[in-house]
Amino acid sequence: MKFISTINVSCILLLASILINGSVAGAEEAIVKNIPGSIKVNAEELIALVEKNPALIIIDARIVSDRLNGYIEGSISLPDIDTNCETLARIIPDKKTPALFYCNGPKCGRSAKSVKIALDCGFTNVYWFYGGFEEWQNKKYPLVKD
Repeated sequence: MKFISTINVSCILLLASILINGSVAGAEEAIVKNIPGSIKVNAEELIALVEKNPALIIIDARIVSDRLNGYIEGSISLPDIDTNCETLARIIPDKKTPALFYCNGPKCGRSAKSVKIALDCGFTNVYWFYGGFEEWQNKKYPLVKD
C-alpha cells in the first residue's frame, strides 16, 4: 500500500509541475531563442523600426486576458492560438510588409509560435521582439490599457 501511495504522490507532484509551469521540469532549456528566417530585436530596435518604417505591423501574440494588462501602442491582437495563414493575410495582405510579433517575454512561446507560422505562410519580412511585454514594461516604455 505504501508503494502505491508513493506513486500517487509522485504523479500528483508531476501533474502540479506541468500545470504550474506548463511543462515538465527541465523544459526551460527548450525555450526557443532564435528562429531562422526572422530578425530578433529588442525594445530599442523595435522603436527604431517604427520610426524608420511606419508600415511596420506589430502583432501581439498574447491571449486576450494578457492584453488587458496593457499592450504596445499600435499593436494588433492576434493570439497565437488564432494565428494561421488566413488570419495573417487579413492583417498583412502583402507578404513583404514588415511584421513584428511579441508576447509576454522570453519564457512565453506564443510569439515564437506565431513567427514560425508567419514564415511557413511565406511572409518574408518577419521580426521577433524576443523580450516582449516583460522587457517593454521593465524599461518603462509607454503602454496602452483599455
